Amino acid sequence: MTTLLEMRNITKEFPGVKALDQVNLRVEAGEIHAICGENGAGKSTLMKVLSGVYPAGSYDGEIHYDGALAEFRTLRDSEDHGIVIIHQELALVPQLSIAENIFLGNERASGGVLNWRETFARTTELLRKVGLSETPGTLVDSIGVGKQQLVEIAKALSKDVRLLILDEPTAALQENDSRALLDLMLELKAQGVTCILISHKLNEVRYVADTVTVIRDGMTVSTLDAKAGLSEDDIVRDMVGRDMSQRYPERDRRAGDLLMEVSGWNVWHPEHAGRQVIRDISFNVRAGEVVGIAGLMGSGRTELAMSIFGQSWGRNISGEVRLKGQPVDLSEVTRAIEAGLAYVTEDRKELGLILDESIRFNTSLAKLESVSSHGVLDERRETEVAERYRKALATRTPSVFQKVGNLSGGNQQKVVLAKWLFTDPEVLILDEPTRGIDVGAKYEIYSIINDLSAQGKGVVMISSEMPELLGMCDRIYVMNEGAFVGELPASDASQERIMSLIVTE
Repeated sequence: MTTLLEMRNITKEFPGVKALDQVNLRVEAGEIHAICGENGAGKSTLMKVLSGVYPAGSYDGEIHYDGALAEFRTLRDSEDHGIVIIHQELALVPQLSIAENIFLGNERASGGVLNWRETFARTTELLRKVGLSETPGTLVDSIGVGKQQLVEIAKALSKDVRLLILDEPTAALQENDSRALLDLMLELKAQGVTCILISHKLNEVRYVADTVTVIRDGMTVSTLDAKAGLSEDDIVRDMVGRDMSQRYPERDRRAGDLLMEVSGWNVWHPEHAGRQVIRDISFNVRAGEVVGIAGLMGSGRTELAMSIFGQSWGRNISGEVRLKGQPVDLSEVTRAIEAGLAYVTEDRKELGLILDESIRFNTSLAKLESVSSHGVLDERRETEVAERYRKALATRTPSVFQKVGNLSGGNQQKVVLAKWLFTDPEVLILDEPTRGIDVGAKYEIYSIINDLSAQGKGVVMISSEMPELLGMCDRIYVMNEGAFVGELPASDASQERIMSLIVTE
């Protein structure tokens, strides 16, 4: 095979931090090359160096592309050479059509006039290539996340891509959409497109990758042949620097008294008056118990959680919630917090954190009265609280004054957890608590969950990763189309039984 890309001794420093230290990467033409590593290992930084986000001159080392020394100074520079990166956060404009998004900034025009016939014809061709049947005029906000990801790939193909970089492309996708995207990567490979895949989902890495490069603490640790019987444990060992044959920490499973009971819960869509989203749901959580909620994307899991937590989603909400046997008023978020509920959102960047503010600021945000006197914030107490949770959760940061936006995904998730743990909840609802974080950080989050259950707290875990639910939960409720269609104890649960309940009810 011919080498398409070689990055030699790439070193990138920020004030006080060496993000990359003599990293080497070699990608052969026509292969799918996976890059694995813990959050903060340097994967995204390396790709920003490659794509020109960090321009030539801002780092040490050399990039050789297609046999020549490359010095990309902007994103457009790298795209002109056929290098296109698709980030985890999709860069689409929801209010525009698929065709307008695909050619945004790369319009089909002559003399300053858009050529819509050519735009739509080319869009139709690209959509067919990525397996979408939608019309070019379909608005992006009317299609699901899985299809939006395919639109991003169509957009990349419109730029005559030779090297396609996908950063956590399946993080927000359900299993069927993930498999469709991975199969598309294999089709692109057959057509001669080279791919770099950044992913924490090691089963997906093993499914598509030819080669795996592992980066740890900003340094290249190993380059592995994925087709030579490579196991997930081999990759994990190099990622975290230790053996992690036990993915889920052991826990003494002892459920106590009834802690929370939800009865006859119904929720209607906040904008579409005739659409009921949650249908007569009842469930309970015991002290010291981790209860899972399984279901496909769109089944109503997040809507259920948000409607319970201060009725922060939905309208015409009815039903009853009891905590320790007493009915509680959850009509506002502040009342839900006072009653003893906490909710860790699935979208930490948009809804869970204020990224431009410090760890200290974010940690105290949900319970400011505890670090204030007569309405005046006590910064010393606020710092002490943030430092206490930094140590307790082993958040990797130089100080609690660090901006949250500068942290890795796993450490951001720990700050979200710290914010809600500071409220001392009786029941903690976790919505996709390990989405977009690596296997080492996942283990740390699981350990925190186990610690909470050992303290007699109740935990409700919503997750799209069924192995995670099976490994962590005492009981699992299965949800489909806004209703619970089954309940399984951990001893009887399996991926097959969960899917069977979803598709047969």
